[in-house]
Order: sequence, then C-alpha cells, then structure tokens
Amino acid sequence: MSAPVPLAELVGPVVRDLARRSGHDLTRWLEQVHRLDGCAAPVRLTGETLTLDATSGEVLSTYSTAAEPHGQLLLRCGNRRASRCPACAETYRADTYHLIRAGLLGGSKGVPDTVRAHPKVFATLTAPSFGPVHRGPDKHGTRRVCHPRRSGPACFERHHADDERLGQPLDPDAYDYIGHVLWNAYAGELWRRFTTYLRRHLAASAGMTHAAFNRQVRVSFAKVAEYQARGVVHFHAIIRLDGRDPDQPAELLAPPGWATAELLDSAIRSAAATVHLDAPDLGQPATVLRWGGQVDVQPIVGNDVDGELSEQAVAGYIAKYATKAAETSGTLDRRIHAHDLNRLREQGASKHAAQLIRTAWTLGNPEVYPALALLRLRQWAHMLGFRGHFSTRSRAYSTTLGALRQARVDYRHDQLRGAGLLPEVDSTLVLAHWRFAGQGYTAGESLLVQSLDPPKEASP
Repeated sequence: MSAPVPLAELVGPVVRDLARRSGHDLTRWLEQVHRLDGCAAPVRLTGETLTLDATSGEVLSTYSTAAEPHGQLLLRCGNRRASRCPACAETYRADTYHLIRAGLLGGSKGVPDTVRAHPKVFATLTAPSFGPVHRGPDKHGTRRVCHPRRSGPACFERHHADDERLGQPLDPDAYDYIGHVLWNAYAGELWRRFTTYLRRHLAASAGMTHAAFNRQVRVSFAKVAEYQARGVVHFHAIIRLDGRDPDQPAELLAPPGWATAELLDSAIRSAAATVHLDAPDLGQPATVLRWGGQVDVQPIVGNDVDGELSEQAVAGYIAKYATKAAETSGTLDRRIHAHDLNRLREQGASKHAAQLIRTAWTLGNPEVYPALALLRLRQWAHMLGFRGHFSTRSRAYSTTLGALRQARVDYRHDQLRGAGLLPEVDSTLVLAHWRFAGQGYTAGESLLVQSLDPPKEASP
C-alpha cells in the first residue's frame, strides 16, 4: 500500500478549485463535507429558499447557494449500493434492519408487540439451472467435489469460497444464456404470481374459499433479492400470517389457531412448485420459467436456538443483502452503453457476466425482438436482465423506509427548534427552487476527502 499523500500537498488543488468560482477558503467547504458524513458521491444543487411568516407574509429568512463554495450545496447521494457509496449504503442497511426487525418483534415503529407470536418463516426461492457451473462450499462451509459426473462436463476439484471460477459455466458453449437473462427479467413477475398462488394454496389447505380466507387471514411479507455467483437472482423472504377483522382492516390481529407455521411451510412449497410463466420462444431450452427445485423454508423463533433462526439473525441477514446488487456476481455496478460492450472485461466484468451483459443487450434490440421491448433489457443489461426492486414489503408488514427517514428529519428539526434556530412549522411557509448541478467531488476535492477520517460505521 502506498504512503498517504501529505495534507499540505492536497490543500493546493482544493483551494484552486474553490477559488476558481467562489473565492472561498476551506472552512465552509469542510463544514459541508462533515455534514455529508462520508458520502462518496454527493449531489450538487443550486437554488434558493425563502421562509415567510404564514400569517403576515413577512420574510423571516432567505438562503441561496450563491454564497456557498462553487455556488452549490452538497447533499448525501442516498445510494443503497455499498460498491458506490459505503456511507449511504450503511444508513440504508441500518434502516432496512429496523424495518425488518419491527415486523418480527413488534413493539415499535407502529407495529404491535403481539406480532412476535404470529406464525412466520424465512423462505428462500431460487432459480432453476441453466447449465452446470462451478460450485463452492455448502452453507456449512464444507468443501465438496464440484461436479463428479460420468457424462457431460465434470470438475473434480474442491473449490475454496474465494475461487474466481465459482459460478462460471463448466461448458459456456452449452449454457442457456438467453433463458438466464429472461429468467432474471421476469423474476419480479414470478414473485408477484407466487404471492397470489400462496394465498390460494393456504386457503385450499385450510378447506376454505379464497374469499373466506382473505376475510380472516392476511399474508404479510418482506423480501430481498440476492445474486448468486452464477449471476441469477434468488429471493429471501420473511412471510408472516396475521389475523384480519373486516371492521378493523388496519389492525394486525392474531391469526386463527389453524393458521400455523406448518401450514405456511406446506403452502409455500406447493405454491412455488405450481407457479410458472411462458417466456417468448427464442430457441432457448427454457421457454417455461419456474422456480428452482431448491425451496428452503425455516421457522423463525423468538430466541437463539441451536439449528433454528432467531429474529435478530434474520433481520441482520436480510439487511446485509439490501446493500448489494449484481456486482457481487462479477458484473458492473452502473449502466452500460454500446461503446462499453467491447471492453467489459477491462472494466472488471467476469467472462460469464460479460456474456450475460451482451446477451441482454442483444435481446434488448426492439427492432429484432419486439416482444421483449417492454423489458428494457439494454437499460438493465448491467443487472443481467433483472429489473425489479431489491427490497420490497407488503403494506401491513411494518413501517416504511420513508417513515424512518422522516423520523430522522423530524428529530433534527426538533433539535433546531429547541435551540431557536428554526421557527415552528405551523407558523411559516417555505418557498424553494432547486436545480441539479451535478454529482461527485471535483478532482481537487477528491484528494482532500481521501485524507479525512472515514465516518464511523452505524450500528443497527
């Protein structure tokens, strides 16, 4: 590792950057950077605000970015990807943790503590195989023989967890790249159909009509998408059964006694086996898209028990994957353009991911494949075709990320009002006009930011 550049050598470029348009010294700029709390790619805004007395119309205060360094205000980017902005991703992870935890434990964030006794499971739905790939250790860390087959491609090695070949096809020429991309593209629709089928299978298992079941039981869930090493998404979901009262539709009541975790387990497996989707036939082997045969369902218990999942462990597990995306499988973490296709390997994409990106780009040509135009595969080629949300929840599961962010804003505003630095909210009217001016630091600023102390990691 190279030695850090002395601070004295970094200040010059920053001062020149600041003086070029504003003439400011470093003081105000450092104040803005400190408020960003480690954001790697802040958003730059220009504009002004005007605060008026709501009754008299008197101007109480004004603000303009013209007085700021570069004439711009720096705000946190809010990116959830740890590969793009670790600081903002950590905030997103912590928020997701609290959102998930509230739906498991209750007693906070507007969720009653009685939900802790509701039947709930941790389910994992995977994709089918599109061709054999190199396999690593199992979930217990045991290294296994990769592919000891007598026919077809074989690999007799026991790969380490950090082996770069993990997830790469044993026979790239026979791999179903088209089916792989289409499965990613339709994965969100498969999940939507799964939630519909799950309610129907629960009703059938209970000997009830669908309508009768929905009057008594609500299925709540929170799920996150994760990329496997082979570049295909699979979903981890917390699924919970709540009682429902037509006269109190917003209440999270205890479900009927027959609505058990065992019933939920059986219905999840049968629904996952039933769901299917017909994909356009482009000559690929997989024209009917289904979930893979590996469906894992585990009950969630209240405390740490050997061999069982605790609520805290599940919340931490879900939150961890909320800040990761396709880049964990060897692809890129930004959208690509036509000129990128010939240098994907140079930009860090694995050979397998590069082929998936090129396949998505080819299928995204609306003139050649008009049936796929609505999938916008070129826009999502860097995601290997997946275009869904990475973290979703049903309406009744718990709070929302927006509510958690607003709680932080309200807390800060209450502090400022207590110090007399902000007027009461009901007595003022704020008029604002903002314009986007860019994102990221200038070259000089980047040098100095690298020399500052990194922010402390947030705790859950």
